[in-house]
Amino acid sequence: MTIEQQRQGFAFTGSGFPTDQESLRFRWASSRMSAQIYHEPNSGTSPAQEEEQSGSEPTRELRNMVFPMALKKAVRQVQQMQAPAQFSGGSWKQKKTIFVRKFKSNVREFLYFFSLWGKTLQKIGGNFGGGVQSYFIFLRFLVVLNFVSFLLIAGFVLIPSIVFGSVDIKPEISEANVLSAQIHADCLKYDPNPQGLVVFYEFLLDLLSGTGFMEYSYMFYGYYNNTVVVTSLVGSDFSYNIPLAYLLTAVFYFAFCLICIIARMGKVARVAVTTGGSDVRSYSMIVFTGWDYGCLGSKATKLKQRNIYYRLQVDLEEERLKKHAASLTLCNKVTLYSLRVLMFFVAIGLIVATFVAIAYATTFSQENNNVQGFLGLFYTYLPSIVITTGNFLVPLLCDQIALLEKYPPSATVVVALLRAVVLRLVSLGILLYTLWNQIECHGSTDTCPCHYNHNNYQCWETSVGQEMYKLTLFDLLVSIALLVLVEFPRRMVVDHWSCKLTQWVGRQEFVVPSNVLGLVYGQTVVWTGALFCPLLPLINTVKFVILFYCKKITLFYNCRPALRTFRSTTSAFFFLAVLLFGWILALVVMIYSVAEIHPSFACGPFRSFLRMWKIVPDSLAILPKGTRDFLFFIGSQAFSVPLFAVSCVFMCYFIALASIYGKSVAILRAQLKLAGQDKQFLVKQIEKMKLLSPQDNEGKQD
Repeated sequence: MTIEQQRQGFAFTGSGFPTDQESLRFRWASSRMSAQIYHEPNSGTSPAQEEEQSGSEPTRELRNMVFPMALKKAVRQVQQMQAPAQFSGGSWKQKKTIFVRKFKSNVREFLYFFSLWGKTLQKIGGNFGGGVQSYFIFLRFLVVLNFVSFLLIAGFVLIPSIVFGSVDIKPEISEANVLSAQIHADCLKYDPNPQGLVVFYEFLLDLLSGTGFMEYSYMFYGYYNNTVVVTSLVGSDFSYNIPLAYLLTAVFYFAFCLICIIARMGKVARVAVTTGGSDVRSYSMIVFTGWDYGCLGSKATKLKQRNIYYRLQVDLEEERLKKHAASLTLCNKVTLYSLRVLMFFVAIGLIVATFVAIAYATTFSQENNNVQGFLGLFYTYLPSIVITTGNFLVPLLCDQIALLEKYPPSATVVVALLRAVVLRLVSLGILLYTLWNQIECHGSTDTCPCHYNHNNYQCWETSVGQEMYKLTLFDLLVSIALLVLVEFPRRMVVDHWSCKLTQWVGRQEFVVPSNVLGLVYGQTVVWTGALFCPLLPLINTVKFVILFYCKKITLFYNCRPALRTFRSTTSAFFFLAVLLFGWILALVVMIYSVAEIHPSFACGPFRSFLRMWKIVPDSLAILPKGTRDFLFFIGSQAFSVPLFAVSCVFMCYFIALASIYGKSVAILRAQLKLAGQDKQFLVKQIEKMKLLSPQDNEGKQD
């Protein structure tokens, strides 16, 4: 049989359907037709634009060729020398486009030079890869977010309070405050200022616990007044409502943080979609696009090689576990699921036990808050100690439990992280619930004339702010203590003492997920206490800056990168989703505090109101009639219902647009898959031709 007969023999099968070769021809024909359809010249294109497009075609073809960069550069120089001089408008537009592109690149490089920790992040990414670098980028994002939030609070609350307090301006005191002072005279007792001289160690204790000289300062809620400042500036009356500014600043602070989180989540989601999402784990993506060209030095190269090796090993292990799970008998499946259910209840029991310990520690601490000295400081920090201990021990136990459950490697990490997230954020919620249960008054008006527990909490907002302040400060002190007392000694022992125990322990791994969850927990604490401690974002900014350098020292001197790494695309979106969950928890706290609990009568800007939010309708009532009617119209159903309908229309439009783009991406992926099959088919045909060519030569010789 000749080669031509063989080619005709496998063109169609006996059933009459086209084979792989015929389908390949059909696809080639369809691709040529689509090229003719989608690439026909536009009738509205000007000659200058056509000339510009034709001039860019050789450059585009040269760019697509697989040549070394030096050879491409030489060919481009030869093309430029042979090209005739052009003075058309299209050439001028092309030069202008190149100039604008270069200008934008130079501006971007100039701004990158002044970016916060730009060179440090580049060094971290080059030596430890993009996974570890994502933690420090996330930390820088939180530093900038907290600093801008502090500027917002300082501009509308802190600076006006300082200016009006230093300048002798007589404020207007509302009549409701006078009436409340006459009715609730016992509820106005609040004297946080210490009497007489203060010993140095008491000064230190006050600094750590937020009491004494710090309690009645700009740090906490109780220092701010409930006054409306009215003065004359440049011949016109000027009024500033401090309570309204305090509440609206807190609202805009939460809204600003939400906008920043959503914007960053959108950016990360676009990167995750373009890189393929879950398809990143495929073999071809890891082999051909998994290398990090930012690695510097042989050590970083070996780390990246081990990282890629582990990713391939994880994928193979997951495939093996899937095949093993598919081959399990009914008895083995019942045993495995029973073990997982048992371990699930064990993990839930540990988490619930931690919650109960936090509740008891908070109750005990609040009942013994009058104890002085270092014992009183220990009682004050007892909830923070229990929360930090639980957040450290329970995730370690949950990691071991997740290994016993025999999940796939990626599912094991995700399950352990979800349990850690629930533990950290819900533990903060348990602390706040216990505080609220003690603050609220459950009796009648006769037994509780102040509508809250005034005997134990003369200014309950300041007490909640002190708890959040202590949690933030204690988290920073624990991080510094771990660096000095645990991580440095461990590295010294491992490096200078060679035995089987030190080899088994090794250096500490820099685990990105647990470190990022610590940042999320700290930021949630700040959001929760920002209403009661306005300077908490500034404290958190300083804390995160110190934490950045501590983690940098730990990374370069004490730790080795974790072998079980998180993918930077999916992990960044997951961390931002957890941060959004913490924001929602803090928002619930703010809404409940503003709408449900009666403000303190003796302190704060809302001492004359039944609820904090009552300042809004009272302030709207004094506005001019036109402005008041406009604002009431915005808040009415006549405006909100059409706005909701229009928003739904836009959402449906963008959802449909996203669906169309998703289908387009699916079609392109299918075309890439078909192109791969075509290449495999052509390779097989070439191999068959090579096998048949010696036989043809032998036949000709015969």
